This record gives sequence, structure tokens and C-alpha cells, in this order.
Amino acid sequence: MERTLPRSDSSLAEIPDEPRRPPIGRAELYAELWTSLAALMRSYTALHGLSLNRTAVVEHTERRIRVRHGEKLLLLARRNETVSWVRENGDSGNLELTAGGSLRGPSGEQAMDLAAEYWARELMQ
Repeated sequence: MERTLPRSDSSLAEIPDEPRRPPIGRAELYAELWTSLAALMRSYTALHGLSLNRTAVVEHTERRIRVRHGEKLLLLARRNETVSWVRENGDSGNLELTAGGSLRGPSGEQAMDLAAEYWARELMQ
């Protein structure tokens, strides 16, 4: 005895496959993550300044982020995945922006949003 599958209900429309996008390149990925870091710095400096009615200036280009609040300053520069940072007191360092959205340095890896929150808190005190 031959078994047949039931016919599909013609009222159910088939869901078309979504068009496949080409994979994003590493340069584009780091550019997107860099823009996200600038946005996080804007958000966290605003958040930390709310209760004290303080604001910071955040300037962003494709290679630099500059955050200033009064005499406090943070300069970030990016070349591909390498991020260099300098503070107003001369402290500086280098970090690696990972494809997963973290910043990796000599003391380990930290989520980008946590790093941005730390810098914002330091700047807004």
C-alpha cells in the first residue's frame, strides 16, 4: 500500500528565503564597533553627568574619539583593530578591539560597554 503525503493547504503562503548578504569584512566590522564605542561614550558620560548637571563633549571620526569634561580628557585613536588611548595626565595604553566587541589589553579582555562605562565614570567625577 502506497502512502502519500497530504497536500499542503494552498492558503498558506510559503515564506521566501531572505536574500543572503555578503559577509562583512574585518575593516567594516571594526568601523562599526568603533562607532558603537563612540555612542557608548556619549551615553555613559550623559548618564554619569545627570545627577550633577554636567555634560561632556564627545567628538568622533572614523579614526579618533575625543571625550572632554572640564580639564579631563580621553583621546582614543584606532588603526584597524588597535586602539591607543591617552588621558590628560599622560597615562596611555594600547588595546585590541576584538571581533566580538571586546577590548583586550595587558590585564585581560573586557566588554566594550564596560570599558566605556569605566572611562565615562572617571571623566565625569
